[in-house]
Amino acid sequence: MWRQYHTVRSADEAVGLLAKYAGSARIVAGATDLILELEGGQRPGITGLIDITRIPGLDEITMDEQGWIHLGPLVTHNHCAVSKLIINRAYTLARACWEVGAPQIRNRATVAGNLITGSPANDSITPLMALDAQVTLRSAAGERTLPLAKFYTGVRQTVMRDDEFMADIAFQAPSESSRSTFFKLGLRRAQAIAIVNVAVVLEIQEAQVVEASLALGSVMPTIVRAEAAEEYLRGRALDAETIQRASELAVEAASPIDDLRSSARYRVEMVRVCTARALQSLAAGTERVDYPEAPVTLWGPGEYHWSRELSASTVHPGAIETVINGRPYRFDSGSGKTLLRLLREEGSLTGTKEGCAEGECGTCTVDLDGMAVMACMVPAPRAHGAEIRTVEGLSSDGALHPIQRGFVEEGAVQCGYCTPGFLMSGAMLLEERPDPDSGEIRQSITGNLCRCTGYYSIVNAFERAADLSNASSNSP
Repeated sequence: MWRQYHTVRSADEAVGLLAKYAGSARIVAGATDLILELEGGQRPGITGLIDITRIPGLDEITMDEQGWIHLGPLVTHNHCAVSKLIINRAYTLARACWEVGAPQIRNRATVAGNLITGSPANDSITPLMALDAQVTLRSAAGERTLPLAKFYTGVRQTVMRDDEFMADIAFQAPSESSRSTFFKLGLRRAQAIAIVNVAVVLEIQEAQVVEASLALGSVMPTIVRAEAAEEYLRGRALDAETIQRASELAVEAASPIDDLRSSARYRVEMVRVCTARALQSLAAGTERVDYPEAPVTLWGPGEYHWSRELSASTVHPGAIETVINGRPYRFDSGSGKTLLRLLREEGSLTGTKEGCAEGECGTCTVDLDGMAVMACMVPAPRAHGAEIRTVEGLSSDGALHPIQRGFVEEGAVQCGYCTPGFLMSGAMLLEERPDPDSGEIRQSITGNLCRCTGYYSIVNAFERAADLSNASSNSP
């Protein structure tokens, strides 16, 4: 899929390589979109990838002295979903990031990558547009900063040059009295691409809206602001009449198309409905009632940061030296593959299965440097210098892991093809929270697809595994 894969240790090195490749290289962070595009032959001119995931400090969320919140280029959707700063000051963004994909996808997919891909259905663009965000693009020639609203020129089209990478995403933190939310309509509860999404940010003083931002996604070639609705909301109480009229005005900003997910006519009506529901939740103060106090991340214990630093930059093809299930491995081939195929074809670790090969089924879930990921969406060279755990590494000294025992005792296996992915998600969940409730169990498996069991026995197996794990840890 690529001829050379560079893992760099500084931003300067990355921009230098972009200039050298003159349009034939791309930055790799999560690669959840790029891998699929390369495998599908949609990027025929790309011969080099530049991995920035080993550069320290790029996965930080900070607020500066001027009140600007900054997202580094390695900030993932899960980083935003659990960030107290984002939840407290920009809830619309936290909510949107939590509704992207599944935990394994959110662990790899970066907000910067979501912006660069530029699909009008991408969830994190809409709240950032409502927050009046700006992006900083860096190249060997210098930096330029521009409003996100001027970043897009069409469907999946941006003003970003081939020699630039997105160094920063920033927005002025809304006041502590502001309220915001995000509402998404999809065809399923998880792993859904939006039919319509709506982001709302309101400044309310003395029961009146003094400032309003309302952005709509998946209804135009780019994310759009519903300016007529925003203007109408200013100076009004957020009562039923105001909500109804503002929702009707939001429709004026939408001019959707018919596609596989929806007709244009349905989308237009859903703009009105989704806007009304978002505003109603803000009026009632219920916008956060179903947001988990601690979203499941499948990171294991503690916070997760990307950077497992290397002693030197690397270039592949070349040997991939890694540790899998506690054992050192050296692969002299396979650097042009995905991690899934490296494990199966070079490592003979066939417990990790290939189902969809596009991040939809979760059968290839593995533990990469302490976080659950879908191996089909990770470039193989990312394994260099990493620590990986696969389903073969769950048992210890001949004893089954509690999640494996839970599956046996609860009869949670039928065809068994999806089972390794569920086991890996379960093991990571129990490390993250030893006594998960049923809601947290269901969150943890939103990225794992089973076509046999109906999930009831699988959820029971997770509950049984927690009991077994706790009993073991409490025994003398």
